[in-house]
Amino acid sequence: MERHFDEELKNLKQKLLQMADTAQGMIGLAVRALTERKEPLAGEVFALEEKVNAAEIEIEEEVLRLLAVRQPAARDLRLLTAILKINNDLERVADQAENIAEIAVLLLKEPPLKPVIDIPKMAALSQRMIKNGIDAFVKHDASLAKAVCEDDDAVDRINDQRFRELLTTMIADPKSVTRAVDLILVGRNLERIADHATNISEDVIFIEEGKNIKHHLQEKPEASS
Repeated sequence: MERHFDEELKNLKQKLLQMADTAQGMIGLAVRALTERKEPLAGEVFALEEKVNAAEIEIEEEVLRLLAVRQPAARDLRLLTAILKINNDLERVADQAENIAEIAVLLLKEPPLKPVIDIPKMAALSQRMIKNGIDAFVKHDASLAKAVCEDDDAVDRINDQRFRELLTTMIADPKSVTRAVDLILVGRNLERIADHATNISEDVIFIEEGKNIKHHLQEKPEASS
């Protein structure tokens, strides 16, 4: 019976990994649609979003079935609970990527506002955070998960700098306002992707150490001062 349960958990993890790969791919495609000004890439994002939605439902139903039938305790219960939350975060990542693709399609109708160097940089950081969060989940590596949580600050710094630059652009050229706001929204979506990666990593720490660290990282500097 226990061996069968282990096999079910293994299959569930594999589905989650496939979903994570798809969500990461969507981020890259959405940002390329924007930076390379290629609308077909946005179309690929929209198609993949439906795939992620279907995977989310399938994983959720399987987790709920295992909770009801197996009634797991301790670590297995933490694992299934965390999988439910990671599943939701990955679906939200796909939603953010879809938002970026939608903005890319709108911006293709207008002349480029300015080079978007920082957007691929933010995207790469966010993708790395998702990858490392999932790797931490697979490898049971709480240390890697904690490093992902700390990487979130780098994404926030880049986004804050972009916001100030775009605000300056809007003040100098009122005609740029609509495009600048769209680019601000792209940054916000990438920042949220990084937040979801942080959530995933916090769930890994919960699985491995049985403790909830939400908000604790932000509180550390105050505690040491």
